[in-house]
Amino acid sequence: MVPALDQTICVTHTHRMIPEDRLHQIAQRYQYLEAAMADGTGDIAVLAKEYSDLRPVVEQIEAYTRIKSDIAEAEAMLNDPEMAELAQEELPELKAALPDAEAALQLALLPRDAADARPAMLEIRPGTGGDEAALFAGDLLRMYQRYAERQGWKVDLVEEQATELGGIKEVVAHITGENVFARLKYESGVHRVQRVPTTESGGRIHTSAATVAVLPEAEDVDIDISAQDIRIDTMRSSGAGGQHVNTTDSAVRITHLPTGIVVTSSEKSQHRNRDKAMQVLRARLYDLERSRVDNARASDRAAQVGSGDRSERIRTYNFPQGRMTDHRINLTLYKLDQVMQGDLDEVVDALTADAQARLMAEMDG
Repeated sequence: MVPALDQTICVTHTHRMIPEDRLHQIAQRYQYLEAAMADGTGDIAVLAKEYSDLRPVVEQIEAYTRIKSDIAEAEAMLNDPEMAELAQEELPELKAALPDAEAALQLALLPRDAADARPAMLEIRPGTGGDEAALFAGDLLRMYQRYAERQGWKVDLVEEQATELGGIKEVVAHITGENVFARLKYESGVHRVQRVPTTESGGRIHTSAATVAVLPEAEDVDIDISAQDIRIDTMRSSGAGGQHVNTTDSAVRITHLPTGIVVTSSEKSQHRNRDKAMQVLRARLYDLERSRVDNARASDRAAQVGSGDRSERIRTYNFPQGRMTDHRINLTLYKLDQVMQGDLDEVVDALTADAQARLMAEMDG
């Protein structure tokens, strides 16, 4: 049960105040949902989803309220000769904990991206740099696969076109697990590498690039694709160097006629390929719609990290110096080996924190 809220509650952080009535409304809504689920009234699945979404917010309200209440009690104890010494010991610790509780509550109250909890489509393609760019695209795929393994996620390759040198012309992967899109959504953009290519005999450092796109998986209810709007072609699957993987026409190519988006999937099962290609197509159309809405909303404000400009150079991987730099937040890590092994949490956490700070500043404005 949510405790009664102090009538004087307001949260102050970077000169921003959250009205107490908003906290009361959230607490009351949470109690209503709890009662409605217990009574079995309404759509239980819908109620449970909202209840689950509100739980972390209510937990932060409770923690904040508890500290405020403890401070008030300790201050009252100062007037009691028998309890004053104990109160003087407790008060500094309680007051020191209050700003963190305020900040955590503000974060919990920030608007959530509805797609954060969804699986994601990861697309990687080589940019400038020829064979070296294709090799780097392969390195990025392995980096994300290792990161996914650390997170306990599952990676399913939908489409992979390899080069004869072991690089990648294009790869599309479906990644499922907990909060996949939330953790990967800031990876979209141009990734630049500086290193001596294995194909370079003179030992000169080359710069090449690969593009990464991370799209939230679309649900059937998000995007309705008319059969009249798509053309489906079947073709023979091919592997590196154009060698036929099998002799059946199993690969599927779907063209979305209104947008010109083309999606392929090249597994051995034609039926599975069609399902996978449609999944990718829905994700791309959903991403287009999200971008349209975001651009309309952001037309009068500065671009944010993760705003979706995939032509933006976001990160440099410098192998001679062993460093990775994310240009959006001026973060440099001198542990490139670990990063390429999938140790991405530090940069992902920093990008997430920056995005949250920007959102807070925007709400202040």
